[in-house]
Amino acid sequence: MNDNNSPKVIISGGGTGGHIFPALSIATGIMRRYPQAKILFVGAIGRMEMEKVPEAGFDIVGLPVMGFDRKHLLRNFKVLFCVYKSLRLAKKILREFNPDIAVGVGGYASGPMLKVAQNVGVPTLIQEQNSYPGVTNKMLCAKADAVCVAYHGLEKFFPADKIVFTGNPVRQELVESELSPQQARLKLGLNPDLPTILVVGGSLGARTINHSIGTHITSLAKSNIQVLWQCGKQGIEYADTMLKENPATNIKASAFIYDMAAAYRAASIVISRAGASSISELQLLGKPVIFVPSPNVAEDHQTHNAMALVKNDAAILVKDSDAQASLVDVALQLINDNDRLLALSENISKMAKNNAVDDIVDCISRIIDK
Repeated sequence: MNDNNSPKVIISGGGTGGHIFPALSIATGIMRRYPQAKILFVGAIGRMEMEKVPEAGFDIVGLPVMGFDRKHLLRNFKVLFCVYKSLRLAKKILREFNPDIAVGVGGYASGPMLKVAQNVGVPTLIQEQNSYPGVTNKMLCAKADAVCVAYHGLEKFFPADKIVFTGNPVRQELVESELSPQQARLKLGLNPDLPTILVVGGSLGARTINHSIGTHITSLAKSNIQVLWQCGKQGIEYADTMLKENPATNIKASAFIYDMAAAYRAASIVISRAGASSISELQLLGKPVIFVPSPNVAEDHQTHNAMALVKNDAAILVKDSDAQASLVDVALQLINDNDRLLALSENISKMAKNNAVDDIVDCISRIIDK
């Protein structure tokens, strides 16, 4: 056991921004509470965390772990070999780093690390972002010391006595921004007085959302609103081509928005995938939102996430398969309906859970002290 004022913590998981941003928020919360703490991230080689975590100033080790290929079962021989190698490497990391606790944030990268930690008696905490848990967390929950969740009703997946309702950690700079909508729009090179649709498709962009905007550029160009369109690295060429063919001075496209705090402040409404991190951010910011859940995620968890809000009249859902036909019409109707905007904003704000990071760090502290 290390000194309680300088705990050693492994944080494992990743694959998408939806896993990485909460993990970094937890790490920052631990360092705020314990400035002498030592934190080591464990991710998957070749995935986004291997770049984003060092950028944030933390050390990371990569495992050669891969996700199961459900469509091509024969390819899973390689997957199983990578899992075997990852388990061996995880044992070595545990031996050398000697952590007080291992925290799993989901994604297949967290599986080998937490499994080995549990086998050798290192306490573990799972942070589940979604309303429908992934396979990895469901497999690991029986031996975990605590499962921090952001949605009610997860007793059917996790042992009830281990569930701690904390909410999802969000990027602090988003909540702390004091810009007015007009100031934020000016900062982003937009018209300060025009109602603004912010379009985001997750950290990699979203093809369906991009094509929904691209197909309806002429009707957006004629409307008395503006669009800030994050289309992802893979979508910027398409967006540029569409805007060349249909010049629209009120639509600004970029591969990536670096100042998301300003982008959220500028937005009158948001069009977004329904990843758990995005939902938590939108709840805290009270933003009216149209969700287009990704159909390409395990267990269709984005639809489950979005429906938890739709049931409370706190968001609008447009199916991925319907988006190209109806998304822009729904958005233009919503942005001109002030009563509906106000109701959505009030209802989504009611679902916000403040202090998630502090509550998770409290949980980590209790487990270490025990």
